[in-house]
Amino acid sequence: MIVLLWATVLYGFARTYFLAGMVRAPLPNRLIHIHGALMTLWMVVLLVQVALISARKVKWHMTFGLFGFGLATAMAIIGPIAATDALRRGVTVNGLDAKTFYVIPLSAILIFTVLAFFAYRLRRHREAHKRLILIATIGLIDAAVGRWPVAFLQNNPRAQDLIPFGFLLAIMLFDLATQRKILKSTLFASLFLVVVHLTRVPIAFTPAWQAFATRMLGKG
Repeated sequence: MIVLLWATVLYGFARTYFLAGMVRAPLPNRLIHIHGALMTLWMVVLLVQVALISARKVKWHMTFGLFGFGLATAMAIIGPIAATDALRRGVTVNGLDAKTFYVIPLSAILIFTVLAFFAYRLRRHREAHKRLILIATIGLIDAAVGRWPVAFLQNNPRAQDLIPFGFLLAIMLFDLATQRKILKSTLFASLFLVVVHLTRVPIAFTPAWQAFATRMLGKG
């Protein structure tokens, strides 16, 4: 799953970030560089953590996990700041104006933060912990999928949800194959992600959201 998530991120950001030299990539400002570095570091941490468990270095995994959750906290702080910076730069995506699109990155970091928090709370419950971490990460792949050079996805923003939903389906199938049931952690985390994804754009068109975005824009 981590390899597939890495492939998803690389396919979306290879041209504009990774192959552009990362620190030398022509990003809008230093804040977005920090945001990109934190997100990339999170993916690296996941890879290291899986490798440690595979090598049966459980104590190392748990110790390094404290750094991981510190990193998650930093991402939960920088993420909304970066989203607000994009709002103020007037970033529009897939026909959504800046104030409406603002809901996408904010909801992504909301999914990540909530699920990472519960993953930390359940860190000694192995099966729940690893599923919550995976689904929290799936909640972050919007930006990568939105940059895939695939016409079908570019022309059908709603179709972009098929990628994260596909990851959720894979976890459920894994549960059925290994546990003979879908675990509660998988079910509730997946339901949370799906509900947020299906309701966020309609919410963004409401007067309340538009007023909130206008205030964050500094024009309220």
